[in-house]
Order: sequence, then C-alpha cells, then structure tokens
Amino acid sequence: MKKARGLIAVTVAILMLSACVGQPEFHYVRDKAGTTYFKVPSSFTQLSADPIELYLSGDHPNSAAAALRAQRVWSTAFDQSPEPSVNHLLGSTEPFVYATVHQLTEEQRDAISLNRLRDFVLPVTSQMRELYAQQAMATGQPSMFKNFVLLNDEVMTMDNGARGVRVRFEYQIGEDVQTFDQTAILDEKGATVSVMLIGCQSICFRKRAAEFDKIESTFKLLRLPG
Repeated sequence: MKKARGLIAVTVAILMLSACVGQPEFHYVRDKAGTTYFKVPSSFTQLSADPIELYLSGDHPNSAAAALRAQRVWSTAFDQSPEPSVNHLLGSTEPFVYATVHQLTEEQRDAISLNRLRDFVLPVTSQMRELYAQQAMATGQPSMFKNFVLLNDEVMTMDNGARGVRVRFEYQIGEDVQTFDQTAILDEKGATVSVMLIGCQSICFRKRAAEFDKIESTFKLLRLPG
C-alpha cells in the first residue's frame, strides 16, 4: 500500500512538472527582420495586427498602398482580456500591447524627428492634435480623442547611437479615460522605427503601472551581425 501511494505521489509530481514545463511564462517576440525584441506575459493572447494597420493607415485592404506597406511594416498585438480583440487598442479595462517596426522610405527618413516619433501612432504633440481636430471638423465628425493630458515625456539615447522617446499620456475616448505608454526608437542608421504602445483604462493603468514598466523594459533593438 505504501509503495502504491509513493508511486501515485511520484506520478502526480511528474505530471505537475510536465504541466509547468509546457506553459512558458512569456511570449518572446521578434520582428520578421530580427531587429527588435520584447516579451509579454503568457497570460496575454497574441492577435493579428493587420486590422490596426489598416485603421492607422487608412488604406483599403486590397489596395496597392496596403500591399506596399505590408512589405516594409511588421506588427503584432497582445490582449489580456478574456475576450481578446484588436478593438481594445483604444479602449479596454485590461492591458493591450501593440508593437510595430517600420522600414522607412527615403522621404520618411528625411522627415523623421523626435516629434514624429511621439506622434507615430496617436496624436501627441500640439501640432498633430490640432491637425487631427481640424480633420475631424472638416469631415463633420466629432473628434474621437478628447481631453489630452501628457503625463510623461522622456528622450532616450542608446549606447549604439539609436535614439527615441517614451511618452505617457491620457485621452478620453467615449465615456472612458484611456492611458497610453508609448516607446518609439529610431535605429542608429535612421532607417527603422520600432514602437511599442501599451494601453488600458486609466484606473487599470494606475494599478498596474509597475507591470507595464517591466514589459516596456524588455523592448530593445538587436544588433545583427554584419
């Protein structure tokens, strides 16, 4: 009887260990060129970011512009909601992570600046916010983004010559206030922009800011050989 109980205990321990080994703690992520790396907890669900790219660019999914953009833009998204959706980019009670890497065109390389990095996903600078408001008025549609508040703005300089910005800000979107934390990095050649945007409702963000800092701290450029 004792031997049987011992065998059962060992079997249970092995099964528990196997379950732990089979469930990694993180999603480890690299872009398709292998230049940008980060990790998010495995409690997040990975989503295709294609709908986000179409929303941000305004391109028709079957257009030549969308096809060309797909050749030079990589992106992904992660949602911690029990019902994950790319719609949570702009509003959710649970954390949402969007990451993208852009190979810049010559025209974009000539125009890139720290302010362009700040405005890479959503309007942050006063100039871009005014432009967005004017465009909304021209279409007769109410502005989706209201009551902007800048919480933090940090310029980053890396040892390898890359530079970037990290901005944290709030917008009222509908009835809720959403907090966003964006890190945008221009590589040392001025050819690639890597961006991570973390967002959730402001109450969620205040409670879990330390978790988001840990995710952001893993967002790095990788130096490839050659």
